[in-house]
Amino acid sequence: MQTGNKFFDDMSRLMTNAMGVAQGAKGEFETAMKGFMDRWMADRDFVTREEFEAVRAMAQKAREENIALEERIAALETRLKG
Repeated sequence: MQTGNKFFDDMSRLMTNAMGVAQGAKGEFETAMKGFMDRWMADRDFVTREEFEAVRAMAQKAREENIALEERIAALETRLKG
């Protein structure tokens, strides 16, 4: 009777250890894949979301300044004609 219990205890321990190894391998794989993807994207000159948003804000500000200058020029031209 004890032989059966020892067998199941050993199998349980073995499965627990196997799950720990599998989880460790999963973590290593995720780390390696993230590193690979970061290098791959850097080699292709992709921009980060933060860089994209910064340039987008600069473009929006430049567009607004351009509109304001166009209105100012139009007003000055009107004053010169009249």
